[in-house]
Amino acid sequence: MSDQIQFIVEKLNQEPFRKNYNLITFDSLGSMQLLQLLSDVLGEIDPKHAVDIREELPEQTAKRMLSLLGILKYKPPGSVSDLSTFRQGLVTGSKPVIHPVLHWLLQRTNELKKRAYLARFLVKLEVPAEFLHDDTVADINKQYEELMEAFKNLHKECEQLKTSGLSTAEIRRDIDAMEEEKDQLVKRVERLKKRVETVQNHPRILEIARQLRLEKEREESLAQQKQEQKTQLFHAEQRLQRAQLQLKEMLHAVVDSKPESLMKKLEEEINFNTYLVTEKIPRELESKKNSTYILQKVAAEPAMSQSDLNVLESKINEVNAQMNQLIEKRMMKYEPADSKFSMYRQQASIMSRKKEAKAEQLQAAKEELSSVEKQVQQKTSQAHELEGSEVLKGDELKHYVNKLRSKSTLYKKKRLEVAEITAEYGILQRTEELLKQRHEAIQQQLEAIEDKKGISGYSYTQEELERVSAVKSEMDEMKGRTLDNMSEMVKKLNSMVAEKKASLAPVIRELRQLRQKCQELTQECDEKKMQYNSCAAGLESNRSALEQEVKGLLEECVQEESNYHYINCMKRNLEIQLQRAKEEMKAYVSSDPQERRKTIREQYTRMILEQENLGKKLREKQKVVRENHGPNMKQIKMWQDFEQLMECKRECFLKQQNQAAIGQVIQEGGKDRLVL
Repeated sequence: MSDQIQFIVEKLNQEPFRKNYNLITFDSLGSMQLLQLLSDVLGEIDPKHAVDIREELPEQTAKRMLSLLGILKYKPPGSVSDLSTFRQGLVTGSKPVIHPVLHWLLQRTNELKKRAYLARFLVKLEVPAEFLHDDTVADINKQYEELMEAFKNLHKECEQLKTSGLSTAEIRRDIDAMEEEKDQLVKRVERLKKRVETVQNHPRILEIARQLRLEKEREESLAQQKQEQKTQLFHAEQRLQRAQLQLKEMLHAVVDSKPESLMKKLEEEINFNTYLVTEKIPRELESKKNSTYILQKVAAEPAMSQSDLNVLESKINEVNAQMNQLIEKRMMKYEPADSKFSMYRQQASIMSRKKEAKAEQLQAAKEELSSVEKQVQQKTSQAHELEGSEVLKGDELKHYVNKLRSKSTLYKKKRLEVAEITAEYGILQRTEELLKQRHEAIQQQLEAIEDKKGISGYSYTQEELERVSAVKSEMDEMKGRTLDNMSEMVKKLNSMVAEKKASLAPVIRELRQLRQKCQELTQECDEKKMQYNSCAAGLESNRSALEQEVKGLLEECVQEESNYHYINCMKRNLEIQLQRAKEEMKAYVSSDPQERRKTIREQYTRMILEQENLGKKLREKQKVVRENHGPNMKQIKMWQDFEQLMECKRECFLKQQNQAAIGQVIQEGGKDRLVL
């Protein structure tokens, strides 16, 4: 109980209540405060219930809360099983009644908000049957039901869209991105149009480009058609190959087999197919239908919470336990341990299970065979796509093997040549290393001789001077070429600049004039814009005031019109009720017995008498049924046992006839062989 109160206090201190309670202050609340708190929580779930309970009577408050709790499917706890006690506690604001209700409401606020919202449109208004005889009322009621169904469908679609993962922000971003791409493409097309307009004969060029594009599209479509036809041809060839293979297998089977084996295979296949058609497939179909019906029934029901699911699971467990107990009692009552049929029933059940297992194994083997055939077909198609030709068979395969052998011999020869070249490369590499070592030794001797003569580094310096002189000559040549190119480029640039200046001089003069004119127009535009803004602001203020006035008048008109229609409807209903009351009083006071029989009071009196007579007859019939129930059940059991016994005898008789017929066929076959 303390955990419950603590949970309530935590929820009430959060948004949107923000009550700032603690355990002591919450426990010290009076009955009126608790009722007002419960009304506030119900008002958060359904805004229509956000009222001050001091402005209404206690009976009205209790009725309003009970109606909403009934819509929300609240079930009082086990300690408050009596509905009158619960209602009395709700009226008086009893803590043992209010606290569980608050705990239940605050646990599932979002779910209850949705349920209350749907109840506004899905709680059907019950129209009395006597009013439905009026055509207008019946049509309006039919339209009301159709609108309710349409609302259900729209709500389901809305929930599916909410859970589909598509958000409005993402859709808006995609739309903005597509609009930006569209603007960029439009600008690009305009730039290309402007660029093309400067080209001579651009209409003819555009026409030629359009024809070229059409021809390319046609070429692509023809290539696609060609590829599709190739694929169809390949599939047709595969089907032909499979048919030929099946024909060969069948011919081989016919050549190697005997009529008895063929008949045996056919009988096995017929028996298997018969078992599938008569037993296995109907059973699976029935189970699928049952599961589909259950799923449709579950889908048609309203959404259930976790507590409802827990209640259903507990009920299912209880029913299963009761079923198991009844089965055990029935087995102990009707199937004693020393029964002779128990052994045969067990054997029959074992054989049926084995039969089902073997049938499933055979079905699995057939499915595996078909999957392996599909894999072989896929591998064949992949080989066809990779190699560009079909899988070789027979003589073609032998020719291909011979070709591979000749290529392998050629490959071996080339490999020997490569090995010889590799060996020669190793020898040359070794020779190069020896020459490098010899060069290093000679270089060392030369350095030693230079040291002796007093001119060490002479050979190195001479090599460096030769290398530097070669590099300098190359750089001089490159500089000469670069200077010539630069001088020519400077001349070209100067000429181009002079030409551009000469061509742009009149344009610059026009641009100066246009700039001056643009400044004048800009000043004039700013002045006009200021005048426009001041005028627009005044008109906008007037328009907003007029709009507010018109809006208020329209709302007042709509309110008065609705009041007018409501008063007319109430007046019409009262006139109809008054007319019916007058007719009823006139018929009731009338001395004519025929007229008095037409009164509603007489009709209900006759109906009550008829129902009382019918109840007496049904009670007598119930008494007779109860008296005859035991003997009838025993008689039904005896007839069922007799029917099973006769069925067993019929099966034994049929088996005996089949065995006799088979023996006769075997004897006739033996006589025919002796005659031959």
